[in-house]
Amino acid sequence: MMPRRRRLRPPLSCLFVTCLVLCAGIGAASAETPTAVVRATITEMIRILEDETLKQPSRLKTRRRMLEDVVAGRFDYREISKRTLTVRWKALSESERAEFVDLFKTFLTDRYAEKIEGYAGEQVQYLSERLEGPYAEVRTKLVSTKTEIPMDYRLLLKSEQWYAYDLVIDGVSLVRNYRSQFEKIIRSDSYEELVRRLRNRTVRDETQTEAKPDPS
Repeated sequence: MMPRRRRLRPPLSCLFVTCLVLCAGIGAASAETPTAVVRATITEMIRILEDETLKQPSRLKTRRRMLEDVVAGRFDYREISKRTLTVRWKALSESERAEFVDLFKTFLTDRYAEKIEGYAGEQVQYLSERLEGPYAEVRTKLVSTKTEIPMDYRLLLKSEQWYAYDLVIDGVSLVRNYRSQFEKIIRSDSYEELVRRLRNRTVRDETQTEAKPDPS
């Protein structure tokens, strides 16, 4: 479990600088905080979703690709893969790891973009930020007139930039969810079968009912 962490107050220019960093694809690490990274990423996704020119049928594929690019730019898929496969990850060769990361990245970006395309003007509230060394957790809430959905982003500092390695939606961890699914497939069939399903994008996106995910 993550111990209590002190909340840091980002400089006034932090969000502005981070937005420029996200769009330019280069880093000004001293200016970015975990919350600023999450905010800038979400802001860019909402900008794409609200762009009327991208809602035209002929541009839907372009919009999907743009959303996937934004998501891919701030998620550490190698870390996600390692935490999802756990013991199995250690047994893989480097080439097998690279193959899995590539397949899982395609699978996840597709699923995530697919879900956020249902955006209908919901507001995002940024609640708190917790830090412990190179790890951080940014708590947010997606609010509409009908519902409120807690969404917590877990991030890791690498090469002086923050990258998400887990997303917890309404108490359900993405990593834990897929870890459970993948373990079942490997036990009942094989690791090769899991790879085949990822390649064909036939892994079901199940939701578990666990109350609180672990931070690992």
